[in-house]
Amino acid sequence: MGALGDRIRIHTGDITRLVVDAIVNAASSSLLGGGGVDGAIHRAAGPELVAECRTLNGCKTGDAKLTRGYRLPARFIIHTVGPVWQGGGEGEAGLLASCYRRSLEIASDQGFLTIAFPAISTGIYGYPKIEATGIAVDTVTDFLRQDTLLETVTFCCFDDQTAELYRQTVASAGKG
Repeated sequence: MGALGDRIRIHTGDITRLVVDAIVNAASSSLLGGGGVDGAIHRAAGPELVAECRTLNGCKTGDAKLTRGYRLPARFIIHTVGPVWQGGGEGEAGLLASCYRRSLEIASDQGFLTIAFPAISTGIYGYPKIEATGIAVDTVTDFLRQDTLLETVTFCCFDDQTAELYRQTVASAGKG
C-alpha cells in the first residue's frame, strides 16, 4: 500500500481515550448529545462541551462542525451528522461520504496532523457495516491522495469484528 496505507490505522477501543488532534463525533443534528459514541464523547468531555455546542445551532446531515475537546485527550472534536439508513435509495451513501469528507476538510483547514473516526451511522442509525466501511475507507483514501498534511487517520472501532472489517477493506483498497 505504500505511504498512503501507512497513514491509515485501525484501532479497537474507546475513541474518547485517543491522543489525537481531533476525534470525530457521530453526532445528532442538535449536537447536544445522545446515545452511543455521541453520549460517550459528551460524558468524557464534560459539561463545557454541551455549552459550546449550544452556540452552534445544530448541524445538517452530511456536514460537520468543530469544538474544543475539553476534558478529552483529543484537543478538538469534529461533530458530524451521519444519515439514518432508509434502504439506500435516499442519498445515504453521498451523505455518509460527505460526513467523512467535511470532517477531513475541517481537520486539514485547522492544520491537524491526526484524526480519529468512529464507524459513523452504523449504530442506532442502522447503516449496514460493510457498505459504511467501504464508503469510509474510499472517502478517506481519496482525501489522503490530495492532502499531504494529515499524517494519520485512525478508524476507531468499538469491537474486533468491526476492526477486522476495516482491516480487510483497507487492504483491498490498497490493491486498487
